[in-house]
Amino acid sequence: MQAEIITIGDEILIGQIVDSNSAFISKELNKIGVSVYQITSIQDDREHIVKALKEAGERSSVVIITGGLGPTKDDVTKHALCEFFEDKLVRDDTVLRHIEELFKKYITTPISDLNREQAMVPSKAVVLHNTFGTAPGLWMKKGDTAYVSLPGVPYEMKSIITKSVLPKIIEEYDRPHIVHKTILTYGMGESAIAEKLEDWEDNLPPYIKFAYLPNLGSVRLRLSAKGNDKEALMAGIEEQAQKLYPLIGDIIYGEEEEDGKLEKQIGVWLTDKKMTLSTAESFTGGSIAERITSIPGASNYFKGSMVCYATEVKVELLGVPQTLIDEHSVVSKEVAIAMADNVKNKLGTDFAISTTGNAGPTKGDSDADVGTVYIGISTPKGTFAQKFIMGKHRERVVKKSVNKAFELLYKEILNF
Repeated sequence: MQAEIITIGDEILIGQIVDSNSAFISKELNKIGVSVYQITSIQDDREHIVKALKEAGERSSVVIITGGLGPTKDDVTKHALCEFFEDKLVRDDTVLRHIEELFKKYITTPISDLNREQAMVPSKAVVLHNTFGTAPGLWMKKGDTAYVSLPGVPYEMKSIITKSVLPKIIEEYDRPHIVHKTILTYGMGESAIAEKLEDWEDNLPPYIKFAYLPNLGSVRLRLSAKGNDKEALMAGIEEQAQKLYPLIGDIIYGEEEEDGKLEKQIGVWLTDKKMTLSTAESFTGGSIAERITSIPGASNYFKGSMVCYATEVKVELLGVPQTLIDEHSVVSKEVAIAMADNVKNKLGTDFAISTTGNAGPTKGDSDADVGTVYIGISTPKGTFAQKFIMGKHRERVVKKSVNKAFELLYKEILNF
């Protein structure tokens, strides 16, 4: 069984916002055995919407539309649905009462006729309650194909998908099982891993698919299987995973379904050992601290961060000696070591990460080439720093360095 997703709105097409809705919907559909065949972004244009609905319905059993359901005149999705289904808009009193209640409780702006217009829905639609907003979701059928229209606001869309859409798909459609296992690796590139796994990959059974999902400094390895016997699929994937682990076990740090990102694994370990972490960041500008604090429970082990972007801040607040900078440059192994040592001592932690480097586009206070970075790691056993050349693209330099910092720390904490 397959589905299509249509996102409506000029704001996506001009790059004003990123389409995160499709990623969420795809992931949730996959969990219940529905494969996403295509994702399309289109203008908020009635004719364009109708054409997209027609084409998607010819290919898929479920078509999910997000966007174009607001109170403004450029939101035309409901009118396009009426044209496509040869239907008309009628007032839904339940939706109207919900809208009026939301305004009464949470919105200081007086309710307008445009807001009340959102209670007008196609007469053939099953209304899907929107707990958090004024635009309801809509479920309509043409033949065997379901068309689901959802608001584009992410938290509203997610609530309707979880509470209404997925249960309705499960109730109305027979679906195969889709099973995944995603293995997380670090410190080795895709081609190098592929060489190690060549024989194993060549001998995979036909019903199991294997994919490499590279990121900066890490590669996710995904095993997938689709069929009617879920237990057999899971057993087959697990059997193949057990054959894979001995081949690259030294670079595996977990599985996505279990612990997710490397920083989460680090957090689990630090919490278990009752040990703490701090960071001193220069060119990464707090990105390491942001990744750490995105993990629930980070306050158990993360004390804080000093973002010392300017050289004088490294000296005056972090306490890096000016003489050290004059002798070795602000982008150097010696400064990275001093930064890690000093933040660990100032914040009283067991471990610390430091970064100093040139992310570009200019060299700044150092003569080091753009892309030159030093990452320092301080542990209870000592402090070291390593030099890396991360290229010349600023964003890539920062992201690769953040990933590398977690990789270096992870390797060190395994020794305790």
